Amino acid sequence: MTDDTAATLIAVDELAALLTADHPPTLLDVRWRLGGPPGRELYQAGHIPGAVFVDLDHDLAGPPGAGGRHPLPSADDFESAMRHAGVHDDHLVVVYDDADSTAAARAWWLLRYFGHPAVRVLDGGFRAWTAAGHAAEPGASGPAGSPGSTESRGTPDIAPAPGAPLGDFTASPGQLPLLDADGAAALARTGLLLDARAGERYRGETEHVDPVAGHIPGAVSAPTAENVNADGTFRPAADLAARFRGLGATPENVGVYCGSGVTAAHEALALALAGLPAALYVGSWSNWITDPTRPIATGPELAPPAPN
Repeated sequence: MTDDTAATLIAVDELAALLTADHPPTLLDVRWRLGGPPGRELYQAGHIPGAVFVDLDHDLAGPPGAGGRHPLPSADDFESAMRHAGVHDDHLVVVYDDADSTAAARAWWLLRYFGHPAVRVLDGGFRAWTAAGHAAEPGASGPAGSPGSTESRGTPDIAPAPGAPLGDFTASPGQLPLLDADGAAALARTGLLLDARAGERYRGETEHVDPVAGHIPGAVSAPTAENVNADGTFRPAADLAARFRGLGATPENVGVYCGSGVTAAHEALALALAGLPAALYVGSWSNWITDPTRPIATGPELAPPAPN
């Protein structure tokens, strides 16, 4: 794994050029929003030509439960999903969502965590693609038994073209740093644990998803919405670095969590773009609150630690 493949974006015109090459990248459509609209319906209405739809809830997470709403999928399930999506070990993968890369970053993080060396995120997503005048095509579900059919967990709901070969991706977990609840609590005390949710959820003023409001004691609020411009593209790396270093981040001391590990992956991507690799608490708040003995904080944050 090399530094130049650890976290990288791709612009729409660069992707368009690659898609006309002899060996175009594998393209994954990861459109998803908490509470809707359904990403599958968006994909069927129109997607980047050649893209395969990957369902975040089904293919990029394990079954919800004590591990949280979007726990880490098993290596076998994730490997199967990516193979059915046509992912190969030695072939570039490009992931995209509507615009801001919140969902696409989850696919980026999982592919990197499970060892894929070349994953890029389409900056600005599908919205940037169509705004630039590039074509979209409609799509439909694959037939039962085809690559990508819905017969079992670990196979995407939208198939590649009928008869398309399976990929050969081999999942090798542990290629990015991971936190569990104890590790997150410790990092909040000794380093910097960022909470990627909206500020009102961090402060416990509102909680429309999880049954308990608040945040992990010692965590610092850093809403992931502040990582992107109004059009959904990422802010320049220098701006991201200034933002996170202003919160106390260094390359050795930062971790991130959110509600269920989705927007936290977006924050991990932004941190990587800033040159500040971060550990991810995948279970996040939805896992933290499953243990009633774990402490919960509410209200505004304390002042962040001074940058080193």
